[in-house]
Amino acid sequence: MLIPSIDLKGGKVVQLVQGEKVAIESVDLDGWIARFAKFPRVQLIDLDAAMGIGTNDTLVRRVAAQLPCSVGGGVRSVGRAQDLLEAGARSVIVGSAYFDMRRSADEGGVIKFDFAKALADAVGRDRIVGAVDSRRGRVVIHGWKTTLPLTAVQAVQALEPYCAEFLYTHVDAEGLMKGTDLDAIKSVADATGNKLTAAGGITTREEIDALHALGIDAVVGMAIYTGALALD
Repeated sequence: MLIPSIDLKGGKVVQLVQGEKVAIESVDLDGWIARFAKFPRVQLIDLDAAMGIGTNDTLVRRVAAQLPCSVGGGVRSVGRAQDLLEAGARSVIVGSAYFDMRRSADEGGVIKFDFAKALADAVGRDRIVGAVDSRRGRVVIHGWKTTLPLTAVQAVQALEPYCAEFLYTHVDAEGLMKGTDLDAIKSVADATGNKLTAAGGITTREEIDALHALGIDAVVGMAIYTGALALD
């Protein structure tokens, strides 16, 4: 399944290259809502909240009220997750909050299991998508600026009991419009019994079909916003 993405930054819909350079921005949020209305699921990310530099809560609520969304960005507490679900999110995407770079990496010790369990107990694991982002073979957090001594495979194996689904982003390919790494995605899928959704550089219908054949959904952003991938 194709899952279109809406990324919000500074009150606008944006697409970034490698999480940093703004390549596309639009103020026509309602237009994108209308365009994505036929999809059974949309991914909505508040980039400002993710970076801790504010929120786009008004826009998040507007989208979540009209589209079936998985919402992420700055979900660092049980309260924040509950607020997003009450605003209409079908599920919340949790990433950096699962990890603590100050802890030992032995046997996945960087993972905050106490938080993971508290969140799952509070909102239900079926409403949680665990986000695992990887660059050069290691998990990255804090807007992909901090690298952990942990692989994506290790992360999903450790977090599997606390969420119903994983979002794996292959950061090496994010926003570059050069395709993704299907082998890397498959290795993560093979490591968990949870549902896997993939993101990061997915550009063509062939890639989406290849992932679908593996039971993996595909989040697509840049290819849609540039018109490289037709939705009709």
